[in-house]
Amino acid sequence: MLGGKASRLAWFLLVAVVFDLGITAVHAESSKASRRTRERGSSKRRFDDLESAESSYGSFFGYPNSVFNEYSLFIPNSNPPALCRAYPNGQRTNCGDAFNNQCRTNRYRTFDGSCNNLNNPMWGAANTRYGRLLLPKYGDGIQAPTRSVTGSELPLSRLVSFTLFPSVTVKDNRLTLAAMQWGQFITHDMAMIDGSTQSKKHVTQCCTDDGCLLRRDLSDPKCYPIVIPYNDPVYRKSTIECLEFVRSVTDLDRGCNSRYKSAAEQLTVVTHYLDLSLVYGSNQQVANNLRLGIAGRMRVDVRSNREWPPTPANKSALCDVESSSDVCYDTGDVRANQNPQLTVLHILLLREHNRIAGKLARLNPHWSDETIYQETRRIVIAEHQHISYYEWLPLFLGSKQTRESKILYDTNDYVNDYNPRVDPSVLNEHSTAAFRYFHSLIAGFLKLIGEQRGSVSPPLRLSDHFNRPAVIEQDGNMDHLTRGLSYQPEMASDQYFDEEITIYLFRNGRRLGSDLRATDIQRNRDHGLASYNDYREYCHLPRANNWNDFKDYISEENIQKLASLYAHPDDVDLTVGGSLERDVPGTLVGPTFLCILLEQFYRTRVGDRFWYENSNQDTAFTKEQLNEIRKASISRLFCDNGDNIELMQPKGFELVSDRNPLYKCQNLPSVDLSFWKDYAQETRSNEDHQTHYVYYKKK
Repeated sequence: MLGGKASRLAWFLLVAVVFDLGITAVHAESSKASRRTRERGSSKRRFDDLESAESSYGSFFGYPNSVFNEYSLFIPNSNPPALCRAYPNGQRTNCGDAFNNQCRTNRYRTFDGSCNNLNNPMWGAANTRYGRLLLPKYGDGIQAPTRSVTGSELPLSRLVSFTLFPSVTVKDNRLTLAAMQWGQFITHDMAMIDGSTQSKKHVTQCCTDDGCLLRRDLSDPKCYPIVIPYNDPVYRKSTIECLEFVRSVTDLDRGCNSRYKSAAEQLTVVTHYLDLSLVYGSNQQVANNLRLGIAGRMRVDVRSNREWPPTPANKSALCDVESSSDVCYDTGDVRANQNPQLTVLHILLLREHNRIAGKLARLNPHWSDETIYQETRRIVIAEHQHISYYEWLPLFLGSKQTRESKILYDTNDYVNDYNPRVDPSVLNEHSTAAFRYFHSLIAGFLKLIGEQRGSVSPPLRLSDHFNRPAVIEQDGNMDHLTRGLSYQPEMASDQYFDEEITIYLFRNGRRLGSDLRATDIQRNRDHGLASYNDYREYCHLPRANNWNDFKDYISEENIQKLASLYAHPDDVDLTVGGSLERDVPGTLVGPTFLCILLEQFYRTRVGDRFWYENSNQDTAFTKEQLNEIRKASISRLFCDNGDNIELMQPKGFELVSDRNPLYKCQNLPSVDLSFWKDYAQETRSNEDHQTHYVYYKKK
């Protein structure tokens, strides 16, 4: 470490000149331990919509050519990274390239998503690659993080974050915090990057405990730390010079076979489908461990006469705990304890499963535990899909746009638009950039709301409760937080972010934490996404040849800031440019992100053989059952599964108003489960649970 700020800056400038690096040049999450292993050409060229973009060969870990800032020495990369075979536990994985089992026609989804598509059994399965709209633009063409078109480094992620995405509090005037939180629930259901997390202390450490950069020869090859610029308005007042960041695991790291391309592709450890994998798990082992094995119910702990998710065997792997008595929850997803409102949704969906299972068990006493569990799972997944698409999606992507894109239909009948040629895989552009735009909706303080919709105590500071869910069970907070979801406004959809997530993210008792916006930008580069300009062109906007060409959807002030940060319009990160666009009327996003999101949610629906509105197979609901599923709502979910909630507005994603007043819960529409009464004289089942039932309309 160099002594004296002036001398350090002088040394930094000298190094920059000698190596022709540029002042802003720099190239800089990890696996959680858990109770058990969860298995889970041209930039304009578009991958075929109907094919997987599959690739890989031997493991090749990239590392930044240099790691430096004003506080650290420049370390040239004199030795290129070596090829290695680093498969987990010595096992080679195929990343979805091959399916060695036989798909059988089954009434129920598999837990890992395989065999949804009978022609391509691994499409949408856990532990497979993300899809892409455009070919990646890695710095080395294979897997190194994105670089400028000039060949130099892109501006520091943290510098871009505090320059373009300042901490300003602007509340939305229409939508509730539940709308934001349901969005996170959707993204956790559809994607989780393999090998990285920032919600818990890193197993792979890229910075020292006091925030200094680790020497390169002591750090993991997957390290890509977020380097703090010398003029940082927050971290310059501390000793912190880097924030943890670990590169995502790719097919190259897993040693998968290369078939179509040599460039790396990231993997997701959960299923790509909207199938509540975060509740039920993304493999059979996790699913089995969460089941009670009696009457179709899932395991719970009972405290204060209320059901809570079970306690994990290793709390410290999932939660920030100080003693063995601290509350921590085990669910189908390791991220469930991340923040209180996310955890509340997990609890509500778990209770919804057991509520419905209890009713089906009484309705059909001849059904086995397996049948009750699977039929309940079908219903709860269908409710989730309906709420997500027909209640949530129009608020974010527009009622007009979602219908024109054939994502939503105005019908009381079946839709039947399943297409086995559509790959439902989650797009890298969706998961890494477009859907992360809604991080701006996160509120830094969570209100605790009573039945009459007044605050019952001071709000909870978000950064005090990351991975600390105990507060939910205290002083009636389960209901207070649930009402808060339906009453507190979310933050506005804009370029402003709450400082609880740009300064104090996952601080876990420390004075400062990490920066979610800088993390989003860093992840964009880690995944080698093509530039914002490339996606403008893909989405039928004119390509910008100079900075002024961005004026169609980006303000002049933001264009000036972009020009001060980036060397060329083709350098602007998709995460950055898309977040600065003015919203398309009727939506919460600009045209580029809207284009990507509509494409994703079309694929997610049309590529799912088990989608709840399909009728052309044994997996279908009867028309009467389907009409009942369509009564499901976020408000009814709150009413049925809170501890003692009595009042709720019909549209829980929208603020209480004269047009959306509070009603007694019993007056809100609800799913009539009597349509699931099985009148068949006998049932036949086998070990694969391929029972065929005949349901009859309620007499």
